[in-house]
Amino acid sequence: MKVTASLLSLAVAVMVADAATVAPHSGTAVPLSFNPNHQRNFRKTMAKLAARYPQLGLHIPPKQVIVGAQDKAGTGKVPLTDVGPDSEYYGSVSVGTPAQVMRLDFDTGSADIWFPSSTCTTAGCKVHHRFNSVKSTTFKKDGRPWKIGYGDGSNASGILGSDIVSVGGIAVRQTIGLATNESTQFASSPEDGLFGLGFSTIESVAGVKTFLDNAIAAKAIALPVVSVFLPSVRKNGGQGGNYLFGGIDNTRYTGALTYVPVTKKGYWQVLIQDAAFNGKSLQQTSQGIIDTGTTLMIIGSAAAAAIHKQIPGAVNSTQEGGWLVPCSLAKNTKDAVSFKMGGKSFQVPVADLAWSPISNGSKTCFSGVQGGQDGLWILGDVFIKNNYCVFSQTASPSIGIAPLKY
Repeated sequence: MKVTASLLSLAVAVMVADAATVAPHSGTAVPLSFNPNHQRNFRKTMAKLAARYPQLGLHIPPKQVIVGAQDKAGTGKVPLTDVGPDSEYYGSVSVGTPAQVMRLDFDTGSADIWFPSSTCTTAGCKVHHRFNSVKSTTFKKDGRPWKIGYGDGSNASGILGSDIVSVGGIAVRQTIGLATNESTQFASSPEDGLFGLGFSTIESVAGVKTFLDNAIAAKAIALPVVSVFLPSVRKNGGQGGNYLFGGIDNTRYTGALTYVPVTKKGYWQVLIQDAAFNGKSLQQTSQGIIDTGTTLMIIGSAAAAAIHKQIPGAVNSTQEGGWLVPCSLAKNTKDAVSFKMGGKSFQVPVADLAWSPISNGSKTCFSGVQGGQDGLWILGDVFIKNNYCVFSQTASPSIGIAPLKY
């Protein structure tokens, strides 16, 4: 309706201007011809309007390439392993020729693709698959130093190289980080490294293109999208999740996708218009990111307090360092927290707020919603495992969101 009203207002303004400046029956008439071969194309028409009138803020969602029972050309599906439960997810990626398989954590909150080099001997590297560049006939040296750090304090460093990276059969030449040093946190991680899905503006080394950048440029994917289905142990035993490159699986969501415009490229940042409990607004709003690399939902302190105020027995524990809820909440699928984006609210059942017991056998759980992230909320896996997300890297990037269907 907003688009229609804007276009209508624009048309009326042009008509009024013409009427005011052109005298009746004056000038030279130019005859118009009807083109019987013209075919209407809504998407092209809207794209032209968006380019011509940027002040309207029109957003054109990607045309769907639906992937159902069988995969379509230009799409690549990566099955996921659920770790935790629901703490993190990884999939297999092939690198080099012949292929060496790496287990990588797909992360929309970073942009680098990296894993250990065979030359790395730190504890974090030695417990994982290490890439041997000497054994790959397609490897190319780069030599630039590389390092990356994450919000949990973990970090890695090494050198850059490039090789053929294949994700679900979608293969492109890609710059990769080869870690020669990893912090101790990675020693306990089941995955070998990370596969960044953020924008190139947050690459650790300036000028490096992301996998999605390269796949789009090479026309290796049918659509400039990555669609995410994260499984839930509570809902389906943590089975069947996947990342789908180049397509959208309409069997995995209900209703229609709502495309939420990206407000700043780097992370996948959007405007969160409101938070609510059982549909009642909590009068909280913020910029935020949808981040597959973060387990929990980490939001502003006031918003977290407003949500937990609705949950009997919830406390903010200084001793445990965050919000706690009764573990019995895991049985409550009736009540829900929701976040409004793009004019539509997306739910997370409070059952998923009973995330993990604070100790073995405890009846008190860490909450799936934590505070302290004022200014830029993070909607992590607790949100995504309830909502199908399509990360669309068109000229006007957006995230398509719809309730997940198991």
